[in-house]
Amino acid sequence: MSKANSTETRQREEEDEQGSAHGAAGEQLSTAPREERPDTGAGVPAMSVIGWVRWFWRQLTSMRVALILLFLLSLGAIPGSLIPQTSVDDMKVQAFKEQHTTLTPVYEALQLFDVYSSVWFSAIYILLFVSLIGCIVPRTGQFVGQLRSRPPGAPKRLTRLPAYTTWRTEAEPEEVRAAALAMLRGRRFRGHEVGDAVAAEKGYLREAGNLVFHIALIVMLIAFASGQLFKSEGGKLVVEGDGFSNTLTQYDDFKSGSLYDADSLAPFSFVLDEFVGTYEKSGPQRGTPRTFEARVTYAEGADGAERKGVIKVNEPLVVDGTKVYLIAHGYAPVVTVRDGKGKVVSKSAVPLLPIDNNITSSGAIKVMDGYKDKNGKKTQLGFKAFFVPTFAGHGKGQMFSQFPALDFPVLALSAYQGSLGVDSGLAQNVYQLDTSKMKEFKDEDGELLKKMLMPGEKLDLPDGAGSITYEGTEEWASFQISQQPGNGWALGGAIAAIAGLAGSLFIQRRRVWVRAVRGTDGVTVVEMAGLGRSESAKLPEELGDLSAALVTTAPVAPAAPEKPDAADTPDGSAATDATNEAGSRPVHPADAPAEGAEK
Repeated sequence: MSKANSTETRQREEEDEQGSAHGAAGEQLSTAPREERPDTGAGVPAMSVIGWVRWFWRQLTSMRVALILLFLLSLGAIPGSLIPQTSVDDMKVQAFKEQHTTLTPVYEALQLFDVYSSVWFSAIYILLFVSLIGCIVPRTGQFVGQLRSRPPGAPKRLTRLPAYTTWRTEAEPEEVRAAALAMLRGRRFRGHEVGDAVAAEKGYLREAGNLVFHIALIVMLIAFASGQLFKSEGGKLVVEGDGFSNTLTQYDDFKSGSLYDADSLAPFSFVLDEFVGTYEKSGPQRGTPRTFEARVTYAEGADGAERKGVIKVNEPLVVDGTKVYLIAHGYAPVVTVRDGKGKVVSKSAVPLLPIDNNITSSGAIKVMDGYKDKNGKKTQLGFKAFFVPTFAGHGKGQMFSQFPALDFPVLALSAYQGSLGVDSGLAQNVYQLDTSKMKEFKDEDGELLKKMLMPGEKLDLPDGAGSITYEGTEEWASFQISQQPGNGWALGGAIAAIAGLAGSLFIQRRRVWVRAVRGTDGVTVVEMAGLGRSESAKLPEELGDLSAALVTTAPVAPAAPEKPDAADTPDGSAATDATNEAGSRPVHPADAPAEGAEK
């Protein structure tokens, strides 16, 4: 019983030594803040307000809460991608509200039409920002302190560490330690000699990568916020031969961040010289664009020199930090309107909006000024227009384009007269015709006057009211002009985050100790052990390589003669084994004695 109790006592002592060895050797391998555990004993007094504030701050700045907030931010962005946003396309939002009358009040209450400016999204955003800063600042200070400090000394029992090897050598202990220090420094370990051992450490970039990753997240958050606050974005449709000047009055639509200053619009202008579009003519990809580019002449500033440029899809024109994107293309029939006396009232290229991939287009032609009827009374004309660049032919189905190129253009018109409603002061869609205050022109059968025209043909209005002639077709291109200052920072932050994450995942921080002492028989005993922040199969392999390199300087001593067992000695006492566990050869860390094993 006494022997069993003695064995149990020794095992407990060895476990305590193992825990203390790992604790001493492994401390400060991580800069993660230590989690303070509250005392669970009875009679714990209630925390004060300051105590609750400290507790809340510790929870908010923990990595666990930061990950939860990052996950919530990702979830919050989902409705912003699936539901139309007012800041992106107000027309789509209005159409969604008309189609979903039941969901609209719920979405409005939850601010789902303005996700990125909503109260709940902003709260998550700000909390994540504060959490990351509160987590990074103390860890950065701890990490800097570790960089300035030296690796700790060797534990008392190196055999208790995860990777261990040992051998005997005839070299002097001082020579072994000097060779070990030089060898470790040659392999980019930070090392120094402490007592009878050499302590070295490597893999600091793991924690540096972790910090870089979180700092990059902060940079991305700042870039996103600045991009939303200081951005500007507008659209402009330009017909061939027309131009654009970067002023507010020139935009068809314009949106900007809440802190954007209209005076900061970059001064430049451009003219659309030509739009070039070619399409696949056969095969399963018939009609797919092959060439899709806008050729422009642009100038920076009011008096800048003119330059030629080409704008393609995803290849914008960049002028003074402002990007001009090509986003759409269509056709603008050129029409001439004459009154009853043959006087030209209007002649212009009227852009029509595509309704399918073959650029079948619809719109309205409006004559607001200069027209008088046969009685000399001023009135207004309106025409509903339907255009196909490639007509299938009469009697070959509905009037839809068969190909997006301008191969067989046909313009279908229906005529109205009266008030267009533009004098009411209310905003009006230029591509739609409001006929509520207009009368139809009638044909000989008393039906709405309408006709299909090819280039050069005209539609005569009844009773000498005039005519409209389809002269030809121009092409137009739609551009998005945007200025978003945070894009470069966001890209840099994303690249840094990927690099930091890769470093924190693939770099292992580890420590190596080499102890060299003279044995009782006068032969030097060398011990090497390694400890990593996390378990890894590479640590024993690396320690094996290090020991193999050190053996070249401190070669293995010849094996000592075996001593007789204690039972064979004359006095019956146990013989002292001057050899180590490995005898006279190095032991690979994978073959090292198990923890707690009998020696």
